[in-house]
Amino acid sequence: MNQVPPNPLREGTPDDQQTPPCAFVIFGASGDLTRRKLLPALYNLGLSRSLPHAFSVLGVARRPKTDASFGEEMREAVGKFSRRKPLDLNAWVPIEQATGYVQGSFDQAKTYHDLRARLQRSDAERGTAQNRVFYLAVAPSEVLTIVRGLHEVGLLPRPSPEPGAPFSRVVVEKPFGEDLPSAQALNRELYRYLDERQLYRIDHYLGKETVQNLIVLRFGNAIFEALWNRSHISHVEITVAEDIGVEGRGKFYEQVGITRDIVQNHLLQLLTITAMEPPATLDADAVRDEKVKILRSLRPLRGADVLASVVRGQYARGIVRGDAVPGYREEPDVAPASVTDTYVAMRLQIDSWRWAGVPFFLRAGKRLAKRVAEIAVHFRSPPLALFGTAAAAGRSPNSLVLRVQPDEGVALRFDTKIPGAGMAMREVSMDFRYGTAFGGSSPEAYERLLLDAMRGDPTLFTRADEVEAQWGFIDPILSAWREHGAPVALYEAGSMGPAEADQLLARDGFAWRRP
Repeated sequence: MNQVPPNPLREGTPDDQQTPPCAFVIFGASGDLTRRKLLPALYNLGLSRSLPHAFSVLGVARRPKTDASFGEEMREAVGKFSRRKPLDLNAWVPIEQATGYVQGSFDQAKTYHDLRARLQRSDAERGTAQNRVFYLAVAPSEVLTIVRGLHEVGLLPRPSPEPGAPFSRVVVEKPFGEDLPSAQALNRELYRYLDERQLYRIDHYLGKETVQNLIVLRFGNAIFEALWNRSHISHVEITVAEDIGVEGRGKFYEQVGITRDIVQNHLLQLLTITAMEPPATLDADAVRDEKVKILRSLRPLRGADVLASVVRGQYARGIVRGDAVPGYREEPDVAPASVTDTYVAMRLQIDSWRWAGVPFFLRAGKRLAKRVAEIAVHFRSPPLALFGTAAAAGRSPNSLVLRVQPDEGVALRFDTKIPGAGMAMREVSMDFRYGTAFGGSSPEAYERLLLDAMRGDPTLFTRADEVEAQWGFIDPILSAWREHGAPVALYEAGSMGPAEADQLLARDGFAWRRP
């Protein structure tokens, strides 16, 4: 074997866990995800000195490119989309030198034979030790084809119990199935070629710092854990709002809708971490066991319950950030009488000791007033109106708001006395922001998730039973809409959703928090 070239990105690394040597292979390397997220994430891991000492990147796609042209394209993309600018050539050049490209169709055996040859060369020249991470940045319909192709050329050996044995892992993007039967079928097919320990189903929301910090906030701080139950919390809101529309993806959205696109994965994952019981350890399966328990404790919504507890909406024309925008039905490739959901709000109940009687309100929407993702935990009001109605007029109960995006951080809102005579009160906020507290921008979700995939930590990836439990809850809602013809509430683009969603909370005496 040739001598492995020294990697300046590993000099003086501060990590307490070394990343093992590996080749990182991206199927769909000519797509936007690779340019906007994956290569910038690898570059930032290089800047943070977290990449392996022996490392290579191989792109696989149909478009003809050379190693050099692919490297140049990725250099331009990283310079444009990295969170840290300007491009640091001292950090980028070692990555570009370790980058190659394999051109070929995913349904042709030659592609996989060519890839195997390149990986063998990487092992010999760069010391990647037969360790591979295969990232499938492709359409769901191509996942099985690629996994089968990798298997047939021997690139997906089953995990060995021997310490330090080579590994092969596959990262799969959402959506994982389109309903429960298809998700179950996909799992069965993948298990023909992969062990569950090799399969990393990615949900990038789980890589966001605030989501990870929620576990520390809850279980590492007695002041919060003691209050995290039905005795002190009145209700919880989880919001994922976008100010953009379907952005030319009308054909895709007509088949999917926001309930499948956002609620089935992102929102339910945020719910599980907010509501789960403390795991016995921080081991991946211990954490995921507790998340699955929450999904299985969700009170099912079926038939008439869906009409009472779920609002589906669709954006009409409006004004967003000062610009007039079309309604969803005016978007390209959208049916003129479409009933596809671009907004959904739902009232959920968790049938558990901790959460009995505490409603969870979830909402997700496109073309809303602002882009925001947050978890708002609302505490109960004090039992005695000690300060009188005048002093407390207009005051809201205490709340803890976890901002997932943008401006990741945590805000605790509480009442204080306004200086001066009398007892007038005002709500104030203790506001923690990652950027301010730790300096610079927080690592993006893909940075953490790609690193975890290389290191073999599946904690922030969804397990098969999680995915199936999520679909098991969502499927009856979609069925009820089809069978009962549930109305689609129109809302003006630039608003925060339809009035029917406000009524969903009003029945419990609550109102949506204004982000």
